[in-house]
Amino acid sequence: MTMNELSALGLTVFAGLSTGVGSLMALMSRKFNPKFLAASLGFSAGVMIYVSMIEIFVKAKTALTGWYGLKPGNVVTVAAFFGGIAVIAVIDKLIPSYENPHEIHNVAACGDEKAFCVDEQKLRRMGLFSALAIAIHNFPEGLATFMSAISDPALGVSIAVAIAIHNIPEGIAVSAPLYYATKSRRTSFWLSFLSGLSEPVGAIIGYFILKPYFNDGTFGIIFAMVAGIMVYISLDELLPTAEEYGEHHIAIGGLIAGMAVMAGSLLLFI
Repeated sequence: MTMNELSALGLTVFAGLSTGVGSLMALMSRKFNPKFLAASLGFSAGVMIYVSMIEIFVKAKTALTGWYGLKPGNVVTVAAFFGGIAVIAVIDKLIPSYENPHEIHNVAACGDEKAFCVDEQKLRRMGLFSALAIAIHNFPEGLATFMSAISDPALGVSIAVAIAIHNIPEGIAVSAPLYYATKSRRTSFWLSFLSGLSEPVGAIIGYFILKPYFNDGTFGIIFAMVAGIMVYISLDELLPTAEEYGEHHIAIGGLIAGMAVMAGSLLLFI
């Protein structure tokens, strides 16, 4: 692998293994700040939406119109964008909603001294299914981070940070139910941590399968799909989760801040 590819892989590993950060927050933190998490998730959504529509989609269109011509290139760009949305939506649809870490569920209080009503078997199953669901979701996310970093290292850093923030609540989704089921912090942490490994694995498999066929057309289609995937993640996962953890205005404030920071960082490289 070239140095550029190794750097891109390093960013993808960083983004994927941030599930471990979420796991540590769930297992070690005695004081959880939901407003901070809501603002962070909103910020991540702002970064991902802005960079997808302003930078990645435009790069995809430029590559595809150059490869296919003006009108066919625009048609392929739009089709690939919505194709990316369709891919991640189908993945969400195939995973049962209760086990899906991207679906929001409130844990009912017991009404007595216990913090939660614990059904150990159900929680263990939920945690394991969440780990599997995260592994499946992280495949396209890993490819998105990797390809962006190869094309533009500065853009790759921004996307990796946004994906990393997005992965933190996924680590919580795996480790919290497993801990209540097994009472083992070590088991809960490692299952959550390892679920993030599918991100660099997805990047490597996807990249080396596509590498022999790589040209401006392939690049443009992948980038347009990446834009669609990131917009879907932001609208379907990050913003609803941010609203669940905090107030509406905190989530939107984070969203606008993320867009502003991304816009400023892109201006620096003009």
